Amino acid sequence: MGYRLSGEQFDRFLDRLKENYRVFGPAVDRDKGNYTDMDRVTYKEIHRLDDLELNRKSYFSPKEIFYPIRETLFQFCEGETRVPAIDEKKTAIFLRPCDINGIDRLDTIFLENGPFEDFYYKRRRDKVKFFMIECTSGFDSCFCASMKANRTERRDVTFRFGDEILAEVKSEEFVPYFEGMAQKPFEVRFVEKNRMKVRLPEVADVTVEHFQHELWKEYTARCIACGRCNTSCITCSCFTMRDASFAGGKIGERRRTWAGCHVNGFTDMAGGHGFRGPRGERMRFKTMHKINDYHKRFGKHQCVGCGRCEDVCPQYISFARCINTLFDVVREGKSK
Repeated sequence: MGYRLSGEQFDRFLDRLKENYRVFGPAVDRDKGNYTDMDRVTYKEIHRLDDLELNRKSYFSPKEIFYPIRETLFQFCEGETRVPAIDEKKTAIFLRPCDINGIDRLDTIFLENGPFEDFYYKRRRDKVKFFMIECTSGFDSCFCASMKANRTERRDVTFRFGDEILAEVKSEEFVPYFEGMAQKPFEVRFVEKNRMKVRLPEVADVTVEHFQHELWKEYTARCIACGRCNTSCITCSCFTMRDASFAGGKIGERRRTWAGCHVNGFTDMAGGHGFRGPRGERMRFKTMHKINDYHKRFGKHQCVGCGRCEDVCPQYISFARCINTLFDVVREGKSK
């Protein structure tokens, strides 16, 4: 079912929605950019149409809305434990198709990767509804079409923003929020081709020799292990555990905190052992996981081509270029 809204009607729709939902979308953080007097686009709670930033890509992905950067798993006090409560209000997120596909990858890791579901992830994720922003062109650093992440049917409402606002409602629970608004069906469109193209090597063609190739040495020289690519990525799911205790260990809590394969100390183990010290090896691990290992297990690539890692890297390292270089190396090996 489709509807046509004016800006005023859209604000009225948000007012109705906020009675039952917290609403998030891409919005501007004033003067929070990397340099003086520069803004940054991130995901924030929105209240009006003017709050939405639709012309620039967000610096961070929307995953921290339901997968917090830091989360207390349980608290303990002299032998008793308790799991902290969370806000029971449901959540609606304005986001693009690539991010919906990215959340699908997170769901796979946290809910389908073994016999047990992640309780903490699931209790937040179950409250999330998708308001897809129709995206037909993408941004300069996007390569979602190459990753087959440019389309999705996993959406509750789709919005087309332009001279008028159109809404396609797939989930019946949202129909009442559009009461009194004119009906106007429309066909949802998706990105068909990006400016940036990525060529992916066949999963079966990647061998141990490619893990040892010299191409990874470039990233040892360039990468500074800041972890921005990990924290901005919609599909990175790694975390570490931290315990905090007081009163001689009688009171405390266990927290999980985002971690990333590029960050120093990520692979450190007891006894001083560590793996993937050179930063090029970390780039290799991430690349192979995003376009090879995950695919072997789940039949699709983990990377969705949002391009945020390209945007945030202070060393201007291009993940798309890395994949294309690996493709050339694999193709060259096959031709010998």
